[in-house]
Amino acid sequence: MSAFRRGSGVTLALLLAGGVLTGCGSDEEPTPAAASTAPGVGEVTTAEDGVQEITVQTQDDYEFVPDSFTVDPGTVRLTVVNVAEEMTHNLEFTPGQGPEEISEGISLLAPGEEKTIEFTVSQPGDHPFECSFHVQLGQVGTMTVRG
Repeated sequence: MSAFRRGSGVTLALLLAGGVLTGCGSDEEPTPAAASTAPGVGEVTTAEDGVQEITVQTQDDYEFVPDSFTVDPGTVRLTVVNVAEEMTHNLEFTPGQGPEEISEGISLLAPGEEKTIEFTVSQPGDHPFECSFHVQLGQVGTMTVRG
């Protein structure tokens, strides 16, 4: 093999390695981190008045945090916090899908808003809920009532 060919191969390898290493850097903006979960989100507690309380968070990624939780039969106080920067959400129990109808819901929750609803459940089983604006994108969850 001639010295020219060997030298050309080394030069080509160095150019390719430099291009690969250059590609490792980026001028792109870093992807924003997912919204952090506030303390107490997802924990079912019992208030002084005996009502079960749960806080659910929603954000810009079309998810509820948590997307499932379990309560006992009785009164539930559900707070939804929208930590999204851009997305408006809601939380409605999916009509006709649970063992009992839960008509209470949050029809509109703008970025930065927090709203609370209170309702009573008596039928054990899974009670699906959704953001009706984003159900096609998978923003759904389940409240399970113990039997």
